[in-house]
Amino acid sequence: MTGLIPIVNGLLFAIIGFVIGAGISLGITSITGYSTSQPLITLGYVGALIGWLMGIGMWRTWAKEWFGLTSVIHDNSGKWKRYFRFCTDHKVIGIQYLVLLLVVFLLAGALSVLMRLELANGEQNIMSANVYNSVMSLHGIMMIAVAVAALLGGFSNFVVPLMIGAKDVAFPRINALSVWVVPPVAVLLLLTPLFGGFDTGWTAYPPLATKTPGNGALLFELAFLTFGVSSILGGVNFIATIVAMRAPGMTWGRTPIFIWSVLAAAIIALIGTQWVAYALLMLILERVVGMHFFNPVGEVGGNALLYEHVFWFYSHPAVYIMALPAFGLLIEIISTFSRKPVFAYKWAVKALFAIMFLGFIVWAHHLFTSGMHEWLHGPFMILTEAISVPTGLIFLVALTTLWRGKLRLKTPMLFALAILFNFSIGGLTGIFLADAPTDIQLQDTYFVVAHFHYTIVGGEVFAIFAAIYYWFPKITGKMYNETLGRIHAVLMLITFNLTFMTMFIPGTHGMGRRVATYPTEFSDINGLVSIFAYLMALSFLVFIWNLIYSLVKGPKALPNPWESKTLEWQVSSPPPEENFETIPSITGVPYGYGDPTVQHSTIKQDLKNFDSKKINEVEE
Repeated sequence: MTGLIPIVNGLLFAIIGFVIGAGISLGITSITGYSTSQPLITLGYVGALIGWLMGIGMWRTWAKEWFGLTSVIHDNSGKWKRYFRFCTDHKVIGIQYLVLLLVVFLLAGALSVLMRLELANGEQNIMSANVYNSVMSLHGIMMIAVAVAALLGGFSNFVVPLMIGAKDVAFPRINALSVWVVPPVAVLLLLTPLFGGFDTGWTAYPPLATKTPGNGALLFELAFLTFGVSSILGGVNFIATIVAMRAPGMTWGRTPIFIWSVLAAAIIALIGTQWVAYALLMLILERVVGMHFFNPVGEVGGNALLYEHVFWFYSHPAVYIMALPAFGLLIEIISTFSRKPVFAYKWAVKALFAIMFLGFIVWAHHLFTSGMHEWLHGPFMILTEAISVPTGLIFLVALTTLWRGKLRLKTPMLFALAILFNFSIGGLTGIFLADAPTDIQLQDTYFVVAHFHYTIVGGEVFAIFAAIYYWFPKITGKMYNETLGRIHAVLMLITFNLTFMTMFIPGTHGMGRRVATYPTEFSDINGLVSIFAYLMALSFLVFIWNLIYSLVKGPKALPNPWESKTLEWQVSSPPPEENFETIPSITGVPYGYGDPTVQHSTIKQDLKNFDSKKINEVEE
């Protein structure tokens, strides 16, 4: 169990850091006369976070250099032990993200089942109103965290350097830092029920977010802010990696579409996340030390509407941090399994960056009912409608790539086709919320809940599962059970649509969201929604069994089971520690299907005589 020593050290140093931070807080509050609890938690957490990072391995391998000391050379070898320390291998970091986020996803899903138990009829059943709102809020932020980080933090970390022919990311130690700040985020969120919970929803609007009793809301705000730091660090890394570390010959015109989508999402993460970090920092300062950014006091106070503008200036572009990598993956999978080049490749790239740009200037459609100036409704309505043009172009690219292709309906392809269907509904129903007259009628109803889930779950979460099945052979070196994968895809698609399509009905009749009880005339339709939701939850049992069984007893995967052209499939499964024996040379486009004269790359590895056992021995 020596492999767990870094975790033990991290926990020990976190305790020491918390004590130091709490001591500083007590000293300050004794002088100033402030209440002790929330400043103690805040500074104690800052100390604990620093202690955790130093104990997990950051001190030995990096931080010593800041003080002129000699650091330990990174050792990325070993089997399972490397997943429990400050490891700089991008593949290990990708798996660390994915395992952690899978656990968070399953916990958030369990919370959704609890919510549907409460909502099975209009009466109060198993939870009080406050408890329900706390469960709903925790479910929301946990699912948002998964949607933001699974593709951009998890899969992108594993495959982006491989796809561009690099041996690692530009800043490996910053990459390791970005993943190891995530476990404290999960711990804080899971601790919130013990400190009174938080009933603000994942948006944390003031004044409720600054006035709600207990310390659960403070833990949530600290967790959200910390997660933002991880997102910013990841954005910097991917931009630098993609711009500066592409293999010789990989011009922008030869770059895979998934890389373009990650670059666009990383730019949003770098620029946009800073704004929500500012908003949360102001929220914490208002709560902890009594500042007045959003709470009007006399003639020197703030305005709660300011928070909404700052928050949504990030949080609407954040939808595209989730969606853009999903779009890129969608096109990659469709091209691979239809055996056709990407149709209108250059226009697809232009569409991705048009979405990125327009995503920053449409935020106020979330504020049509907030009391902002009515003259702003028209411009933001038009801009929000405009973003449907490049989004529609992405779907046109996907459909025309499918057209007359030699389709291979493997599990990743089934999920890709499901994304096309689901996100189309999400986009079409979004038109009603983009138009001020209809949004005013539908705001805060279950119509919004259904639309939101069609966008985030139907688009992003389905894309996560498409990525799991697509890259599972490459990541694990094992093949999953195709029959179980197809069963999971079909069951999840059917039950998802039964659940959330049905939600549009009470939504259009005005049933409010974020409430534990509702008028009895909505009981029958909500009972159906709950039954469908339970069936959807059961569909994930197929996935869990397939995942576990395939990891333990799955057959060994070939280096390129999908016969794909992109670089990650031209190395062994799983890839060796350094990815490539020599840096590959890019000689053509990555989608030369149907034309045997088009070769994307030349690599030194001899995959015909590939010996996975030998490679694994070298890796360990």
